[in-house]
Amino acid sequence: MTLPPMARPLAAAGVLFRDGRGRVLLVTPTYKPSLEIPGGLVEPDETPYQAAVREVEEELGVRPPIGGLLVVDWAPHPAHGDKVLFIFDGGVLDVSWRARITPDGEEISEAQFVETSCLSDVLIDRLARRVHAAVKAQEAGTPRYLENGTSIGWSS
Repeated sequence: MTLPPMARPLAAAGVLFRDGRGRVLLVTPTYKPSLEIPGGLVEPDETPYQAAVREVEEELGVRPPIGGLLVVDWAPHPAHGDKVLFIFDGGVLDVSWRARITPDGEEISEAQFVETSCLSDVLIDRLARRVHAAVKAQEAGTPRYLENGTSIGWSS
């Protein structure tokens, strides 16, 4: 029996960190023009959670506690194919954690906290929607499922 074609998405995982003022930690990648949250692609034999922990440590030189899932987003891309993107809860980073953040200089040139009201100005549209949904999920304590950065089954 021949199986029908199936999706084989790339998986990526990121972490939503906030500071005591509620701002979101964003990073400046050296390899593309737009800001991101810390994270990256899931490697073979690695879970999305493990990828999130690894990427934060590689990019920022820290390994703070990372909590559960905030958002999963089914986000096909015309040029890159199907993607499934996870955002995990990094919680609020206190002053001691923030002081230890050291961008690796290779993949990430800078890390900064940005007001949630400015996310749509500094992130690509789908990522801005995804991060806003993650902020809402973090505040409500309820994970969200998205498609292309848009909540499915929840009101905005």
